[in-house]
Amino acid sequence: MAQKVDGARRAPLNRDRVLRAAVALADDAAIESVSMRNLAQELGVVPMALYRHVANKEQLLDGMVDVIVGQIDPPAGGADWKAAIRQRILSARRVLLRHPWASSVIESRPRPTLVVLDYLNSVVGMFRAGGFSVDLTHHVMHALGSRVWGFTQELFPGSPLPADPEQAAAAFRELSGRYPHIAEIATGPAHDEGSVVGQGCDDQFEFEFALDLLLDGFERLHQQGWRSANQS
Repeated sequence: MAQKVDGARRAPLNRDRVLRAAVALADDAAIESVSMRNLAQELGVVPMALYRHVANKEQLLDGMVDVIVGQIDPPAGGADWKAAIRQRILSARRVLLRHPWASSVIESRPRPTLVVLDYLNSVVGMFRAGGFSVDLTHHVMHALGSRVWGFTQELFPGSPLPADPEQAAAAFRELSGRYPHIAEIATGPAHDEGSVVGQGCDDQFEFEFALDLLLDGFERLHQQGWRSANQS
């Protein structure tokens, strides 16, 4: 095993190997662990060797996003626009679920890379191929927002309740007394134990529910020949 690892570390260094190693490091130890020093240690090189392939940390993060976006399935051939877009976005979600740190990095990038622009261009192209006007496509892309990447900002970013069951029950009673309507919807469904809000929500179901509502709405507007006010 040691010989195999040593052999891998002696493999020629290139940009692709650097970026994939950075993605693996983020997967294993969180995005905060990704630094030129830590990455060089993982690759068995001195930090200066990395700068021949990525100029700085920002370029490294851009490249990591490119690796992630490159894992999204290509557009489905022969599918109608709604099925094709749904499949592409759900593929993006599967990729981001494999790399939980990626959504925050995507949001942090000040300018899109060519790989990112290629992906967005393909999604826009699927709407246009479905007969959507430029005007409507512009607005539906805004409505999709980060969903086009397979993630959304959660309504409740994390459970506010203590880990101890008795303390959690007491805290929930207090919250319920003050915020009865929030408590009502929080305790209604019971799905995914891994949800960011505990067992109150099934994250995948909620994502697909919202995505389908949007796609159905886009379809209805398209069929109605909708135009924005400035295009009337």
